[in-house]
Amino acid sequence: MTAYLILHGWQNHRPKDHWQHWLADRLRALGHEVAYPQLPNPDDPDLEVWLSELRRHLDLALELDGPRVVLAHSASALLWLHAVARGVVGDGDADRVLLVAPPSASVVVRHPEIAEFAPPAPELALPGDTRLVAGDDDPYCPEGARTVFGDPFGIPTEIIPGAGHLDLDAGYGSWPAVLEWCLDGRAKLTARPV
Repeated sequence: MTAYLILHGWQNHRPKDHWQHWLADRLRALGHEVAYPQLPNPDDPDLEVWLSELRRHLDLALELDGPRVVLAHSASALLWLHAVARGVVGDGDADRVLLVAPPSASVVVRHPEIAEFAPPAPELALPGDTRLVAGDDDPYCPEGARTVFGDPFGIPTEIIPGAGHLDLDAGYGSWPAVLEWCLDGRAKLTARPV
């Protein structure tokens, strides 16, 4: 059994139709342990509070046998980078990590509610097997995820044409490729079927 921790982004109140809900339901149906918490105050998040919640959920996962996998979307992808930079997480906390559609600093700093989530400097060693997936037309990362995150942080990156922010607005309710990646970390992350 694998323990999965699924983390949402800014202003996400875990809508039932979002791919993260869809994924959590499918993983549970397959017998896996899944935590998909509503992080505190998602409209005006506090980075320190979210870091504390991340650590708490990782500690719960560490009590279980088996691999641990983290999937972090949008602002939670930045949360993960901050957690690594500050030593909140390290080797042994996650076997695999998928960062999905992290927003760039140029966008984040324009929103006072999440300005403190602006990405840390890329001088850090990411624990576990970390991958990044993003749309080539993500309005929250206009410079491109590979340019802003993939290359500077040394993260293998998959860019999906026309995937936007990989959210409901971009049509990402069900997303079979992310389920395949959860079950086999070598699976390619592709667009959802049209």
